[in-house]
Amino acid sequence: MPLTPDLRRKIDQIRDYLYGGGYPDPISNAEQLAFFFFFYLSEHWDRESAARARLAGREHASQFTGVWALKNPLNAPAPEANTIPAERLRWSAWARVLSGEPLVRFVRDEIFAFYARAASRSAVNFMDGARLTIDEPTVLAQVLNLVDELRLEQADADTKGDLFEYVLGQIKQAGELGQFRTPRHIIRAIVRMLDPQIGETVYDPAAGTAGFLVAAYDHIRLQNSSEHATEEIMLDGKTMRRGHGDKLSAAKWDILGRRTFYGNDVDLKMVHLATMNLTLRGLPDVFIRRRNVLTTALDAQQKAELGLPDEGYDVILANPPFSGRVDRDRLTDDVKIGATRATEILFLKYMLDSLKAGGRCGVIVPEGVLFGSTKAHREIRRMLIENNTVEAVLSLPAGVFQPYSGVKTSVLLFTKGGTTERVLFLWADNDGYKLDAQHNTPIEADDLPSLVEVFRNRAARWSEWQEKSIHSPTMGEGQGGGERPIAWINNWWFATREELATNEYNLSAGRYRPITHLQTEHREPLEILAELRAMEDEIVREMEALETRLKETVL
Repeated sequence: MPLTPDLRRKIDQIRDYLYGGGYPDPISNAEQLAFFFFFYLSEHWDRESAARARLAGREHASQFTGVWALKNPLNAPAPEANTIPAERLRWSAWARVLSGEPLVRFVRDEIFAFYARAASRSAVNFMDGARLTIDEPTVLAQVLNLVDELRLEQADADTKGDLFEYVLGQIKQAGELGQFRTPRHIIRAIVRMLDPQIGETVYDPAAGTAGFLVAAYDHIRLQNSSEHATEEIMLDGKTMRRGHGDKLSAAKWDILGRRTFYGNDVDLKMVHLATMNLTLRGLPDVFIRRRNVLTTALDAQQKAELGLPDEGYDVILANPPFSGRVDRDRLTDDVKIGATRATEILFLKYMLDSLKAGGRCGVIVPEGVLFGSTKAHREIRRMLIENNTVEAVLSLPAGVFQPYSGVKTSVLLFTKGGTTERVLFLWADNDGYKLDAQHNTPIEADDLPSLVEVFRNRAARWSEWQEKSIHSPTMGEGQGGGERPIAWINNWWFATREELATNEYNLSAGRYRPITHLQTEHREPLEILAELRAMEDEIVREMEALETRLKETVL
């Protein structure tokens, strides 16, 4: 069932009601909708569970059985009554009946408390810290009415997930902790490059709204679908294929739903949004935990108690916060590198440690990570190149994170263990969307599909590169100062380990780009500006680190 224009219209109406009613924060509004979806669907899930129990001839333990002790006596149906039947907490018994101030009071004091208690029985409490923030009676009634009209129980899991993704797509601001909502087409490209398989563990240590985990789930299903169980859908103005996983056995579905996906986030709102995103897609047993992985460590016993793999993860997919700083005395010893407090470097060290031997990682990093000159920058790159296998660097166009930020980014793809003999550099000038302030208008120009195929066939491309390098009639200097073949017009190229070491392990794609007769030696102004901004950030960080060391010396 596709995401229909009518469903989109209702979500747009909800957004307009909230904004016009004095609730302009899209993240908080998305969180409130996540709770309302949960309240609505809980009644449906309970009825489904009861029906299955009847068919199996067993008892059904409904959360709506018994009585509920009222938290606010003003919600009592009669004087001196202090309880109500739990049946009164079903969506249909209050959302379609109450109005005005009694509605606000009942939802605020009883509904949130009741469902928080129910959610607390799970390994991770989805309702932890939840509260009603939409306290204007008319606005709340309008929103609940529109949620009711969505008829979520009639939609399949994919449609419910797409609907919630549409809600998340309305978040047009960066989080206070430096998080950006990663464009879904960028996520899908990274997932296709790493190609997670059924039976592998997939982890996002900074999960946000769980975009990477959802994309990995869709990818695995597609890889295990026959042609008749595959359909074309429209997402974000682009056509894509979705599979329903008909080749997966019941045992493999259980593995996919319970022992494949793992995630954390430090932001409680993100935990709520990620949990609902996964639940709506049929993954209620994937637990997103609230945790700062840079400041807390888990031993083997704690991992076992939480059901986490002790030996590490097969695949890590992440877009960690770019702009954060953490006090060094709060950091765990394992993630420390030099004197740095920069989260983008600390997360790289954490992800290296969290992979199992041979595990694969695809992580979005700000450009400064690839060429920064601080001791920590050079050391993390040395570790990646000398002690692990850097497979590729995908340079993304400046502006792919609009409207959140204009920061220039790249994707770093590496495997734990071994040593790097060569790195494939991939250069995307276009990503399929107009690179303007909103970055949401589809265009034909899209380098990502072809670059994904180059990566997946990188052994053959290395042979092609060597052939061109050996037989090129003229050799010239590349932008990094080393010899590069002139007769090269592709948007991908390689650099050897020796070249990387000579350039202080610089992993910036532009550093090794061949200069051809078909292109000017002048770089794009926006690219230069993005690099200058990244260099400015690095200078500020070096000054901060120097200031810290000087203060420590004085003390």
